[in-house]
Amino acid sequence: MKKIIAMLLILSLASPVFSEEIIGYEHMFCEKGALTDNVAITDLHNIICKGNAFKVAFNCDFKSECSKAGDRVNFDVPGAIYTREGTLLIPACSKVVGTIIRIEKQRVPNKNARVYINFECLILPDGTAVQMSAKPLTKDGALKEDGWHTAGKLLAYTLGLGIVGAGAGTGFAFIPNPAKLGVGYAIGIPVGTTVGLITGLITPGLKYHAKAGENIVLILCEDLCLSKQPDCSCNQQ
Repeated sequence: MKKIIAMLLILSLASPVFSEEIIGYEHMFCEKGALTDNVAITDLHNIICKGNAFKVAFNCDFKSECSKAGDRVNFDVPGAIYTREGTLLIPACSKVVGTIIRIEKQRVPNKNARVYINFECLILPDGTAVQMSAKPLTKDGALKEDGWHTAGKLLAYTLGLGIVGAGAGTGFAFIPNPAKLGVGYAIGIPVGTTVGLITGLITPGLKYHAKAGENIVLILCEDLCLSKQPDCSCNQQ
């Protein structure tokens, strides 16, 4: 009898798991950097395939220096997400919850802070929570200040110390001979701007800040399986 029961258990484990039949594919509006735009359609579900990407927005202001690993971060889906064929995938007023898994503080020389987040839950307007796995769509999967902010920092140091250098050079030239102001400018400005640029390069990088409503793009690390959604609008005040 024990042998029969054991055999039945083995057969039940070896039998294939029933899965819904895919009846077709539709396509998302593709974000730059997404690896696919495929959406598998079944009778009961819409499955956004791994590698798809879509935008979410910070629910409130975020500062890397005030956060730590393990903190939850809330995001809003800015608007309803449809396929190009017109199927509603994610309703408006949905939310995404992420967990910070690592923060790298800004470092010398000029290394910006990096925030690593795992997006793990999609909450639909009716309160349904759907497990998901996604990360920021960046080269290293981290959120950090972009090149424009870094360039702005370097420019501020360069101009600031350039002005200081110009003032110092002018002062030194004016004391012995007011007629040599041009020489003071010629010496002070290049020295000041060079010192400013070097200072900007060797100081710590920027902290990561984001304002409420600021969009980022996430990319799915696994398929996101969603029940078919009724196509109705969400009233917001």
